[in-house]
Amino acid sequence: MIPTVDTILPDFHDVHILVIGDVMIDRYISGSVKRISPEAPVPVVAMDQEDNRLGGAANVALNLCALGAKVTLLSIIGDDQEGDILLNMTGEVPNLSFECQKISQRKTTLKTRVMSNNQHLLRIDYEDTTDIGVEDSLSLLRKFASIIGHNTIHGVILQDYNKGLFTKENIHTIIKICNEKGIPTFVDPKEKNFFEFKACTVFKPNKKEILSALAINKLDFEYIDQQLRTKLGHSTTFITLGNEGIYVNDGKKSAQYPTTPRKIADVCGAGDTVISVLCLCFIKGMHLNRIAKIANSAGGQVCEKPGVVSIDRKNLEDELKTYHF
Repeated sequence: MIPTVDTILPDFHDVHILVIGDVMIDRYISGSVKRISPEAPVPVVAMDQEDNRLGGAANVALNLCALGAKVTLLSIIGDDQEGDILLNMTGEVPNLSFECQKISQRKTTLKTRVMSNNQHLLRIDYEDTTDIGVEDSLSLLRKFASIIGHNTIHGVILQDYNKGLFTKENIHTIIKICNEKGIPTFVDPKEKNFFEFKACTVFKPNKKEILSALAINKLDFEYIDQQLRTKLGHSTTFITLGNEGIYVNDGKKSAQYPTTPRKIADVCGAGDTVISVLCLCFIKGMHLNRIAKIANSAGGQVCEKPGVVSIDRKNLEDELKTYHF
């Protein structure tokens, strides 16, 4: 049993999280721009370096490990060069076990960003977004059953990026089994399967996803929470609002927590950091108001850096020491 902890940032070394979701490589090609191409009105980038980073659910796993937790990552990759690169990268992360399922004739998701002076010039996506087939889905569920059957799992994060790993059937099965075993589930949804994560513990969409899913054009939080609870039957609503902060509703009380003004370099990966902090602090029994403030701080810190990066625990702790909880 994880003891209830109400400190600023607990020790998470005794927590084991299972992350299920779409993984990807975030590739950054950086260089300088000094001229426009004579062939077309586009900038010519003199390439300086290429950098591969773990993205998607793999970035969530990386954040959890950076905070001190033990992590098992369950996902799919293609039988391709990008899949091998991703395997090698995850193999270098301490306390991370990657249970991957290779699927032939499927692309490992690769997002290539061309950058100059920390500015995005172009993004190229190499991916498959069709749902995995029935056999591959069943194989994934068998791996899931094996993981929770042979390990003490304290929480499961379902990280959906609409890349085809999640189907209606496997979502329902995963959450049903977790509920039967008393394992809390934390969902970061995307549009396609938005209302399929029924009976999860914590549902964490962002502002854009909420407006789109409910077909509304303004934020009426009480209405939103009511609609979500009617459709999902979950326990806690946790909505990230960008520079407007975070909204939380546990079914009894609700509140919006503002952010601290920052110099934003890149918002990529902030949601991954937020759900990682949310999951770990929730499992440690922290109050939701503290969790929201810590998540705001963590998400803001990664936005100050260009590209997809994971949280730095020491920097987060240093900032939290200045807070009045």
